Amino acid sequence: MEKSKKMKDAVQHCIDGHQDKLFELSKDIWSCPELAYKEVKAHDRLVRFFSEDDSSSPWRVEEHFHLPTAFRASWGPFGGRVGDGVVNVGFLCEYDALPGIGHACGHNLIAEVGAAAAVGLKGALQNEADLPVPVKITVLGTPAEEEGGGKLDLLREGAFHDLQLVFMAHPAQQDAAFLPCVGLTAVEVQYHGKAAHAAAFPWRGVNALDAAVLAYNNLSVLRQQLRTDWRVHGIIKSGGVKPNIIPAFTEMEFYLRTPLRRELSVLQEKAEACFRAAAAATGCSVEISYPTAPYSNILPNDTLIQLYKENSKALGVPLLDEPPNFCGSTDFGNVSFVVPGLHPFFYIGSDAVNHSEDYTEAAGAEGAQLYTLRTAKALAMTAADVLCCPSLLLQVQRDFTREKLQQDA
Repeated sequence: MEKSKKMKDAVQHCIDGHQDKLFELSKDIWSCPELAYKEVKAHDRLVRFFSEDDSSSPWRVEEHFHLPTAFRASWGPFGGRVGDGVVNVGFLCEYDALPGIGHACGHNLIAEVGAAAAVGLKGALQNEADLPVPVKITVLGTPAEEEGGGKLDLLREGAFHDLQLVFMAHPAQQDAAFLPCVGLTAVEVQYHGKAAHAAAFPWRGVNALDAAVLAYNNLSVLRQQLRTDWRVHGIIKSGGVKPNIIPAFTEMEFYLRTPLRRELSVLQEKAEACFRAAAAATGCSVEISYPTAPYSNILPNDTLIQLYKENSKALGVPLLDEPPNFCGSTDFGNVSFVVPGLHPFFYIGSDAVNHSEDYTEAAGAEGAQLYTLRTAKALAMTAADVLCCPSLLLQVQRDFTREKLQQDA
């Protein structure tokens, strides 16, 4: 207990000592928003942040780690007894923005939290050599959360295979140790018809826009028969060229969401029936594709959640007792089924909602720093708890195995 308290104090002191550099890092990323897989400047800025560590034991930084805009910074192993298994603690940074409205989901703050927590834990470990296990810290820069799923790419490349714990935190409208992020699959639908003069020879055309409209309405009617916690929403990306030409081509994009990843295939089957029915009714041909692998729901870990609550309370964070239902999705969900993890949410001092212009402004404001850095402290302090007590690490692993078996049953 005394060792854990000492480390937690060191975490807070270290993060406070880096607060100006951390805000500068966050502000630089916020000031130059970049879309998925194109986060070149954000990648370079984070690489520079970790490369500028001038301590006697600096970070080892790998640029373009498996992906052009991903990186890895690692430190350790440190402490413990020779021959003991290393506990590799991962912190994740996101930094992609949204089209048109920049960092309206606060991914610049996610990058800052990951960097701050890693720096804080490293500083605490360097001052505490008598650890029960050798420890390594890994920071992964994970691009393209908003579109494509950079963490899925990194999972396929084995980037998470040697981690025992993984942490990140996401900006929101409240502080919560856990919110039930749901599974998601994206589906693209294309209808192919035949063009004709819409006034002179409409009977010679095959109307692909009619197919898209019918598909949209089919899904709208289907919603009455869906579970209340399932979601279907989408857009018509291409609806034709001119009013006097029967549209020969239309394109739609939909997101399908369910609380558990195993339910996605059921909803997918229902949605595909709607798409194919519209094609049959209009005489169009249809192509249905899934551009990326599905996002899984986040697997909760009761031990990590409880530890985070206790550390947040010690820092004065007003966590929600009963978190509301939440229908957002993240590629961290896929990571949580591979490595025991924690993905809390944090208030940033604004009542604005994510994916709005007001939230973009709030994510770049200095007022968000208090909330961002205390979240980073709580994450690093939670990691310190587990590292100081091997029985807690075993309990985290048991929770992970139990939840995974239950949700995949």
